[in-house]
Amino acid sequence: MAMSRRQLTLEEIRGLRLKAAIYIRMSTDLQTESPENQERQIRAYAERYNIEVVRVYKDLGISGMTAEDRPQFRALIDEVQHSRVEFNIVLYLDESRWGRFPDSRDADYYRMILAHRNVICQSCDQELTLDKSGIVERILTMLKDESASEYSRQLSQKVFVGQCHLIGKGFRQGGSAGFGLRRMLLDEAGNPKQELSIGQRKSLQTERVILVPGPPEETGMVKWIYDQHIAGRREREIADLMNARGWKTDFGRPWSVGTVREVLTNEKYLGHNIYNRRSSKLKSKSKPNPIEEWVIKENAFAQIVDQERYDFAQAIFRERNKKFSNDELLDRLRNLLSLKGMLSALIIDETEEMPPSSLYAHRFGGLLRAYKLVGYIPERDYGYVEINRALRLVHKDIVDKIITTIERLGDRRIPFNTETGLLAINYNLHASLVISRCSVLPSGGLRWKIRLDSALRPDLTIAVRMEPNNKEIHDYYLLPSIEFGHNNLKLSEDNIGLLDSFRFDTLEFLWKIGINVSIDKAA
Repeated sequence: MAMSRRQLTLEEIRGLRLKAAIYIRMSTDLQTESPENQERQIRAYAERYNIEVVRVYKDLGISGMTAEDRPQFRALIDEVQHSRVEFNIVLYLDESRWGRFPDSRDADYYRMILAHRNVICQSCDQELTLDKSGIVERILTMLKDESASEYSRQLSQKVFVGQCHLIGKGFRQGGSAGFGLRRMLLDEAGNPKQELSIGQRKSLQTERVILVPGPPEETGMVKWIYDQHIAGRREREIADLMNARGWKTDFGRPWSVGTVREVLTNEKYLGHNIYNRRSSKLKSKSKPNPIEEWVIKENAFAQIVDQERYDFAQAIFRERNKKFSNDELLDRLRNLLSLKGMLSALIIDETEEMPPSSLYAHRFGGLLRAYKLVGYIPERDYGYVEINRALRLVHKDIVDKIITTIERLGDRRIPFNTETGLLAINYNLHASLVISRCSVLPSGGLRWKIRLDSALRPDLTIAVRMEPNNKEIHDYYLLPSIEFGHNNLKLSEDNIGLLDSFRFDTLEFLWKIGINVSIDKAA
């Protein structure tokens, strides 16, 4: 729609008979502007200007700090970009409903995308103007965008301060209890009310939650894990022993390296309450925080493991992960070459007391260069075969880690079909898990190939991109089958189009889309 260069009168605008889409967003059920209230006010605004509403987009219970977490917002942008719409104006209640982006420029960026397709964005808390190029109009919009951003920043800080205060008092701030522990609900006077089972949550804002020791058989197993570790067993050996005895985690799953390590390294088993190890404020990428920024309340809960046991276990980890100089690394590699007669990533990783092959690759710019420095030239590069084999070995741990992560986010067990490899996120959403090996190009660029398994007919594919060492998780792509069909994908670090809008650093969004919503709320 061509924009007028002069201010049109109300009657002139009514005569244009514009067609509109409505965008509605609400972060929580506690907000006063419910979806129904928003839609009623927007439709009244449209009626005043004789605008026909032809489409409604709703993001309910979703923060406005990013576009990535809002499926309806992304759908709106995508459909306009691909000229699949019949409207020429988008109406929303106020600028905060369009978004509370940490960087206020992002709000204008998405409006400009629509403007380039001759679609106007209009907040219903101000008079409708079709010419958005005026300096006064732009300044007012910029001020409102910045106000929405500042609100998010202030709210984030207030929430953080509040959480730190509660941590200091010894209260638990979200998350599952963990093996050997239980969540105890307290009333506002601090008296125990009931033990919360998996999936249960407090119902009153004045209630608080603390951790208490679980059944004696579980607390005994926690101590047993520490004793086995102190006796010299690795996490894999401990997990294998526990699985052979039929012992299960708190979510009823087999033990893995990751779940054993969680017990051995988490200070909650000492009774300490720790917060802010990592942070992702304002929807930024999660990052580890320095220890001086951690919020620690010692002896907040009854301890399961004594200090001596815990300190001994941590000393083993520190010794295992201590910093090696380049000369020390190469000396160990020479000794291994002398012992084995050859070198490979698999030989390095399976040799006790050897640093991981990924450390050699990182420190020396690749394994082949490290081999060369100790005088070993392999007949051929076995890297590709070794990585695939290593991926198969680590696949079970990655699957267990992802399932555990989803279960902890939702605080309930997620069924996993070992025959088909499908995860039942809920009764209506089934996801296939694909692990994608990272390939490093000669130029230093990174590439991933995702093979979509159409035979399983999943609703969603969780594509796990691995780090260059192919041992840790890099990020996730949540790929709906209706959008991507059966085609394989080749990904780089940055991808064109809207593909990266399906990329996530964590699996929190997967849980959000997996929550069942009642028909009344969805309508």
